[in-house]
Amino acid sequence: MKFGKLARAAAAAAAALTLAAGVSAAQDIQFFRIATGGTAGTYFPIGGLIANAISNPPGSRACEEGGSCGVPGLVATAVASNGSVANVNGIAGGSIESGFSQSDVAYWAHTGTGIFAEKGAVEKVRAIANLYPESIHLVARAGSGIASVADLKGKKVSLDEPGSGTLVDARLILEAYGLKEDDVEAEYLKPNQAADLMRDGNMDAFFFVGGYPAGAITELATGLDITLVPIAGAEADGLLGKYQFFAKHIVPAGTYKGIDADTQTVSVGAQWITSSDQKDELIYEITKALWNKNTRALLDSGHAKGKSITLETALDGVGIPLHPGAERFYKEAGVLK
Repeated sequence: MKFGKLARAAAAAAAALTLAAGVSAAQDIQFFRIATGGTAGTYFPIGGLIANAISNPPGSRACEEGGSCGVPGLVATAVASNGSVANVNGIAGGSIESGFSQSDVAYWAHTGTGIFAEKGAVEKVRAIANLYPESIHLVARAGSGIASVADLKGKKVSLDEPGSGTLVDARLILEAYGLKEDDVEAEYLKPNQAADLMRDGNMDAFFFVGGYPAGAITELATGLDITLVPIAGAEADGLLGKYQFFAKHIVPAGTYKGIDADTQTVSVGAQWITSSDQKDELIYEITKALWNKNTRALLDSGHAKGKSITLETALDGVGIPLHPGAERFYKEAGVLK
């Protein structure tokens, strides 16, 4: 009888400890969202890799024991979105903790210029890291007669959806080649939707800004003859001279099926941004987790663009202030003086 009472007491104590541990674990969990882009682009899979790398939920094995090397108690998730502009607006409104943005969009947002001139500056936007160059793809159906941007006149062209950085850049590129938006039969679709229409013969060309290879374009090229239209020449030089966030870029031959020569184009930087409202210590730990050796292995093996994400280029093209937590890490790492 005495033994039974002891056993029941021990069981009750164990249950209480388990309950307490569960409550403690729940209290220690912190959620952190990374708004990306459409699921057919590059932002979404890269966001998933980074979210996995920086997460370390309560109860995970320690980093030194082969477990997660993320931020203790953090559960990060990649969230599909409409892209750069939508992500900046989400950060400004506090509906998301962080997101990916093209370097041009981030700069315009923070300075209240460009497409944010009427809306006003989003002063709280801060940078965590520059990730990789984003290629501006202009995909055309083979046989459409589109060999240059100027040939888009009168054609059915998707400029990407409202809220995307691609739409912003497509308008600038059209302008550089002497075209207005109403000179083309414009559609405003995600790249996978535009690709579906092109496959059915109902779309001549579409713009997409993202790291190569882009899933929607890779899939399209397996079943349809396509071309990548160059963004080069005097018009492109004028574009680069007017907007410093663009850079000359090449999509290598063989990136997509049937494209057997290098394609000259332009690029912008893909950057991870957040809000100055986020706590310094949290962003410091997130930045530290982003650049540990375990994350390096994950990025290198997880996506073709992952190898372009390096600590050495983490501050390239960053035209907005760093978050103080990120700044602290880069100073400790010797990347920032």
